[in-house]
Amino acid sequence: MLKGIDPLLSGALLKMLDELGHGDQLVIADRNFPSFTQGSPVVHLAVDDVLRVFDAVLSVFPLDTFVDQPLERISPADDLSPNAVQTAVLELARRHDGRPLEFNVLPRFDFYGRAGRAHAVIHTLEAVPYCCFILTKGVV
Repeated sequence: MLKGIDPLLSGALLKMLDELGHGDQLVIADRNFPSFTQGSPVVHLAVDDVLRVFDAVLSVFPLDTFVDQPLERISPADDLSPNAVQTAVLELARRHDGRPLEFNVLPRFDFYGRAGRAHAVIHTLEAVPYCCFILTKGVV
């Protein structure tokens, strides 16, 4: 047990997050995302609330300040507007980071290509479609 660490952050997940360096990318994905075929290490979290996962991860994971958009999200090819969960994730990230962040929006297959180059994946049980994100790690 550790004090001050969100209990959602297991030892394996903390190790994975710690091993990512500046500029490395992390995917946080919903239940429908093909996480285990991307080739990156995967930590599966049996949590159906991606906001809960984001809150825990962003409590220890700095977002990159050297890029304009350290947060990216998936979008259906025909609709680039955010869903309610994506909007809530952005607001949560803004609160954690303390700056006016915006998403880089990627159509589904572009997102898959980018996610395939990520260094790690957190696979959740989020049921809302298109709740997949890429975060670029910053420095502490």
